Amino acid sequence: MSLFKLWILVLTPLFLMGCSNDDMTQPSQQQVPESASIRVIHASPDAPTINIAIDGTVIGALVGVNYQTASELLPVGSGVSYDFAVQANTPAGSVEVLSLNLDAQESVLYDVVATGSVLDSTLEALVFSDIQNEIGAGNARARVIHVAEDMAMVDVYITRLDADLASAQANTTLSYKDSSGSIEVAGGEYQIRITLAGSQDVVFDSGAVNLAAGEDLLVLATQNVNAGDSPVDLIVANDRGSATILDKNSPASIRVVHGVADAPNVDIIANNTLELIDNIEFTSVSDYTNVNANDYLIDVAVASNNASVVIDDAPMTLEAGQFYTAIANNDLANIDLDIIVDMPRRIATAVQLRMFNASTQTPSIDIYATSDGEIADVDPLATDISYMPGDLSQTGYMVLPAGDYVITVTPANSKTISIETELLTFEVNKIYTAFAVDGAAIGAPPSLILADDFKY
Repeated sequence: MSLFKLWILVLTPLFLMGCSNDDMTQPSQQQVPESASIRVIHASPDAPTINIAIDGTVIGALVGVNYQTASELLPVGSGVSYDFAVQANTPAGSVEVLSLNLDAQESVLYDVVATGSVLDSTLEALVFSDIQNEIGAGNARARVIHVAEDMAMVDVYITRLDADLASAQANTTLSYKDSSGSIEVAGGEYQIRITLAGSQDVVFDSGAVNLAAGEDLLVLATQNVNAGDSPVDLIVANDRGSATILDKNSPASIRVVHGVADAPNVDIIANNTLELIDNIEFTSVSDYTNVNANDYLIDVAVASNNASVVIDDAPMTLEAGQFYTAIANNDLANIDLDIIVDMPRRIATAVQLRMFNASTQTPSIDIYATSDGEIADVDPLATDISYMPGDLSQTGYMVLPAGDYVITVTPANSKTISIETELLTFEVNKIYTAFAVDGAAIGAPPSLILADDFKY
């Protein structure tokens, strides 16, 4: 089967609906169904978002469906034929790649799971079918599927909270693309731990998870794209949608950008004791640093004299699994610290470009991306990105085709150039982030601080 045709099976989520962890613990009514059901899971870590059309109509809730999302169960009449169309969201727009006709059989649940990598040409679709029988009284039921391509054979333990693995027996041992079949346990609080097969070294630990009596769950080990060292995250899906469970020890990850032209080198200190970043200078971007997910008070202090604090006890909440950028901006007399949430999942089919206005010299800007820097007859890529201390304006992650670009920044509604780059080569599967900041000296024009794949 060609890679092109595989897209049709892989990227066909139906009525995707994210659930909170609280939603996942509420029991649903279990009945022997009189029709078939379909559920599709987007578990390809470098695939783009998609839209879904059913019988020729794009479903409004299914626009821009993302990685690590499973659909709710879609009940379909047995013996009925349905036409599904997938629109891949590419830099050229939403492109319908193919139509798929499905004839459903009575009382069967079909799970279609995307796995593999678009970039590595290992993308494929796994189709699992399961007869929808009743669950034993007082029990929860789960099926576990291993779809983390880079992960070896694993043992999966579903135990009572904090049970000793040394005296436990794995519920299932799975290689990549394997399914456990149905596992029933009495409803209650459990802990899901994954180890390499034959080992008790835990590579994923869910912490406490409530498996409510009556729930029928699909649990998928997928490639981790969040902060932390665990190789996997879990997608846990019921009949209403899905939630992602991170390893209980997942940290937050933060980097710092120094965007204050008239400020000296600084240290970034958390809770008056933890030095996050040391001696960062204007226009520098630090590497990401993992820290415990928590509430923090942040000080920005002069590197040569930490008693000289330019920002004192700025509150910051960092959540598990999230990536953040903290950017110091404005001028030294009015220095500001903005916290930005990053989403560094790279997409195999697109360039991702994100730009911020952190310059007091450019109250509002337009942004152009051209092949030659000529903007007179070109519409901007993004418009009216205002400088807003405390909540920096940004473009969001814009998708572009790969190619060579000149990035031009002008005042909003103007063709007067404030910033212009040299010719830059943008590649798919990369992210390019830029911050417009004030010039390095009085009277100097604003400039760009470049981050992410600009750096390499």
